[in-house]
Amino acid sequence: MKANSIHFILGKDSGYKDLAPVFPGILKMLLEDIEQVPEDEEILEMFIEMNVTDLERDRKPEGYNRKGRIRLVFPTDRKEFYIRSYSKTADVSSLGDRITAVLKEAKIKFEIKKNENLDFD
Repeated sequence: MKANSIHFILGKDSGYKDLAPVFPGILKMLLEDIEQVPEDEEILEMFIEMNVTDLERDRKPEGYNRKGRIRLVFPTDRKEFYIRSYSKTADVSSLGDRITAVLKEAKIKFEIKKNENLDFD
């Protein structure tokens, strides 16, 4: 079944700060998948720095919610992040599997939900 969203729900003992070391790799992976890696390296570093600064302070970061086939969103009311396809043809399963591997390797406690109701977006 095609996945249009994959939610990574952080465990009780996990916080945003646990994502700080792996976030740059996750963001680069997303941008490469959607072919939106900025040509200017400084812009990419700015996106990473803004998000990592919030993560290190255990605060909800911005994520990558710009117009594109897939977005990386951190909801305001839950300690999670999700990737969501905004294209009828895009499937986020492969990207979700790679993010899962990164989180597992970093020993971050989380659970996954696919295709959650996202009417609030």
